[in-house]
Amino acid sequence: MRGLPAIPYILAPAALVAAPLLLAGCQPGQPTGGDATEAVATDAPRSVMAEPEADDTIVKKSIIRAEVDAGPTDAPVLEPVQVVVPYPAKGAKPDEAGTALIDGLMTSPTFLAGGPITIWGHSDSRGSDAENLAASRRRAEAARDYLESKGVAKARITVIPLGESRPIAPNRKLDGSDDLEGRTKNRRVEIKVDIPPPPPAAEPQTSD
Repeated sequence: MRGLPAIPYILAPAALVAAPLLLAGCQPGQPTGGDATEAVATDAPRSVMAEPEADDTIVKKSIIRAEVDAGPTDAPVLEPVQVVVPYPAKGAKPDEAGTALIDGLMTSPTFLAGGPITIWGHSDSRGSDAENLAASRRRAEAARDYLESKGVAKARITVIPLGESRPIAPNRKLDGSDDLEGRTKNRRVEIKVDIPPPPPAAEPQTSD
């Protein structure tokens, strides 16, 4: 019976060894069962398992169409424009073809810019100088009246009758006979539109 007290002495070291193992099993985050491979997979870094982030370099599509130009456009370069309006024989007004030429002139940028208009009236050589001068005036004034009927200001227009003094084709052939084709070309009105004059410079303001 004297050997019985030695039993606790022998069991005490075993209890001390088992206690840390039991405590380790109760720690949070430690695997409680399964293979070692499962533990490795569970403890893998979160960066490996995280979903890939969105790519910030994706170019967003513009809602503005490429063909739409929102910027300012360059103003057209203005140059003097001129048209020759033929007149029928003994005609004092432009025919349908002549008015079409005038209408086309009115669509030019120089005309729309408000430049001054000069109208020269011409005639062939048949008749006296006074008669031809009067005929050329009537033709030029008819062209002016047509422009005014389209809303053109009378102050922009200058009428100059020239009669038969400035032909662009022969009125007679070398044998002395009439050149009908040449006379047709000479019965005409020339309309020229010049570029508008620059605005007057502003006078410098002087302080009292």
